[in-house]
Amino acid sequence: MAVAGRGARQARLIGVGSCAPDIRVSNAELEQLVDTSDEWISKRTGIRARHLLKPEQGLSELASKAAANALENAGIDASEVDLVILATSSPDDLFGDAACVARSIGANGAVAFDLTAACSGFLFGVNTAAQFLHSGAYKTAVVVGADALSRWVDWSDRNTCVLFGDGAGAVVVQATDGEPGLLGFEMHSNGDGREDLNLGYAGETRELASITSVTSGSYQPISMVGKEVYKFATSKVPEVLEEALGNAGVSVDDVDWLLLHQANIRIMETVAKKLGIPMEKVISNLDEYGNTSAGSIPLALDPAVRSGKVKKGDTIAMAGFGAGLSWGAAVVRWG
Repeated sequence: MAVAGRGARQARLIGVGSCAPDIRVSNAELEQLVDTSDEWISKRTGIRARHLLKPEQGLSELASKAAANALENAGIDASEVDLVILATSSPDDLFGDAACVARSIGANGAVAFDLTAACSGFLFGVNTAAQFLHSGAYKTAVVVGADALSRWVDWSDRNTCVLFGDGAGAVVVQATDGEPGLLGFEMHSNGDGREDLNLGYAGETRELASITSVTSGSYQPISMVGKEVYKFATSKVPEVLEEALGNAGVSVDDVDWLLLHQANIRIMETVAKKLGIPMEKVISNLDEYGNTSAGSIPLALDPAVRSGKVKKGDTIAMAGFGAGLSWGAAVVRWG
């Protein structure tokens, strides 16, 4: 049953761009760090490599390049952008990187803010931008998904360090008076699953003379209960996609492409099978980049659009899922 207010939005996705670090680390190279192998990783995850930021590089640099590439792809000047949303869980500045990204691309008149929803972040960001555009508050938005989870991985834990990479992607979303581009969406969260996937605060106690005690900030490495996350993703993602399709008033048969958060090939295969979508319609570059969290959906979409695989007018069913736990979907008509 369609949910009122979660159907078509007068907003179109008209451009896409991405950026990944130059440093590429293969599965075989990780054998120098942990007890693993290319066969073990690729068979269980579908990942064969990941790209990692150099110590002197910043996340905002990747995000800015992805945003600039998206503007170029859309044929839009940065001066026309009035909203920038950066979805990330690993900013250079804990107060937020979005304003820095807006400045870097020349969107000097835009309001900019960060949005944190882990691997669901980009999808949530697109849905958020669409509301502002649909209402008429803004006309042109850039939504960026970017993460550098190599900063927060325990490189001695073979169960997590093999999964994550760094990368960024962005889309230009524009208000329209014509046919809507975002056809329908749905989003959920459930804090009961927090312990299954998190990056927790781990401050050290500091005494303030005889006044009180506080903590000095630090964070633990990423913690994940893989089996629970897999069960969550393979059950909730098909459901939320069906909800979004219902809100959009379209069927699975109308979907040209399925684009999921790039976490694990087994998850993608299971979701596609449950929906009855052949793997030939699943967009993926997981093998090359691994799990780039909020960056993964636009990072996979970019080459698909530029190669001509995804064409103007194609219907794409997108879904993000991750920590929170959070999950959501959007059905979009490209271009």
